[in-house]
Amino acid sequence: MGELVEMPHLRLRLHSGVGALDRPVSWTHTTDLPEPWRWVAGGELLMTNGVPIPRSASGQEELLRQLVEHGAAALAIGEHMYAPPLTKRLARTSEELGFPVLWIAYPMPFVAISRAVAEATLLEQSKRLIRTERIYQALQQVSSQSSELQKLTSALSRELGCGVRVCDRLTGHDWYPGVAPLHEEIRNAVTERRGKLRAGVIAVRLHGDRRALLVDVPMHPDAVLVALPEPTEQPDALLLQHAATVCALALSQVRLTIEHDRRTGAELLLQILDAELPPSVAQRQLEEWGLRLAEVVCVAARNDDDPDLLRNAHLNLWRSAVSHVTVHRGGTSLTLLPDDAVQVLEQALGQGGQAGVSDLVVRPDRVVDAVREATWALDIAREHGTPLLRYADADPLLGPRSPAEARALIDRVLGRIIELPPEQAGELLMTLRVFLENGRSWQRTAEALHVHRQTVLYRVRRIEQLTGKRVADTGDLAALWLALKAV
Repeated sequence: MGELVEMPHLRLRLHSGVGALDRPVSWTHTTDLPEPWRWVAGGELLMTNGVPIPRSASGQEELLRQLVEHGAAALAIGEHMYAPPLTKRLARTSEELGFPVLWIAYPMPFVAISRAVAEATLLEQSKRLIRTERIYQALQQVSSQSSELQKLTSALSRELGCGVRVCDRLTGHDWYPGVAPLHEEIRNAVTERRGKLRAGVIAVRLHGDRRALLVDVPMHPDAVLVALPEPTEQPDALLLQHAATVCALALSQVRLTIEHDRRTGAELLLQILDAELPPSVAQRQLEEWGLRLAEVVCVAARNDDDPDLLRNAHLNLWRSAVSHVTVHRGGTSLTLLPDDAVQVLEQALGQGGQAGVSDLVVRPDRVVDAVREATWALDIAREHGTPLLRYADADPLLGPRSPAEARALIDRVLGRIIELPPEQAGELLMTLRVFLENGRSWQRTAEALHVHRQTVLYRVRRIEQLTGKRVADTGDLAALWLALKAV
């Protein structure tokens, strides 16, 4: 700063802060926006025509305090332009904080000062370029394995001079597995995302003098770069942005591997469900995925409030090192995973998620039955507004306890309807379901199906004729409802 003031051709005049003329200036920035401290990254000489300067003494003091907190090197104001009179309180605050306030003589162009600073900081810029190059070189040493991501963040930590982590924005935990968890205070800072924005970096105060710097990771809205500098250190905001870009490229590589594994697992599960694999082959391939059937359950899950959470649940299982195979059918996911990891999946589904859990699979020929059990339990969970329901707990509500029992019940009660052409059978079964769900109200059923009341009456009478059941009889009604649930 002293060098700039001593350059007479720049026509800078000191207003206050004489004891801080040795503050280093790394760059210049010009703004006429309100709250100008939001647009500095650290080390800038902030130049303004005076519009952002408050008129009140308290406002001018707050301006200087914010600029100091956000790392600005000094404030330079265009003389005879738009600045209100500078107060004695501003001068006093400037001296107390060791923050220079300068006048730029009119009509000195701001760009001339910017050029002087650029020329004076050529060596520093060269060092920054070298560090930037090393940051990108670190990516070349990384493969798509999660352990390699840890090597990358370790290399970034060395270049930035502070701890660096990549975290999941939703939970605050590390985006990749096998890392010691961050302190709860830091995780909360990630999930709440509250703090002072500074050149694309959010600074969050932690306990004592510590702080966390959060940077969005490009192309990955679920990830955030977390830098944890020492209280006296100020990482370069531009280098933090480069580090976030490098992390984005590394995460893209990892996502490709994860997505490939997810598709491979889904194909395996679909082959088992379609009976395309002999039981011994199915068991061997599941064991290669780390799934021992004696410990595995099937989970059917939905999240109608936030489908993205359902689609990305396998990422949370990967981060928690949970062996699994998952396939999506419509709005439901079917996942085979160890029984003791069900809670991880439940948390990944979020607040609006619901899940049904089968009994233990045990044998490869029971996978299909386990899927049915999980799906039935999910249906009951949704009807009762329960986040998670196990098949064993849902048995009293489900009626039949096994697929064999369900098939027998369907054949006995609804067999003659199901033998009809598919269009007729579907029409009658839908009418019966809506009729029962609407408390056997002819009018509400007609409105729900968008048909005439007489049409509903005709269809229900046809159902009674085919099934031999009467909707006015409690026992027959229960049999019809349980058979519908089995379908």
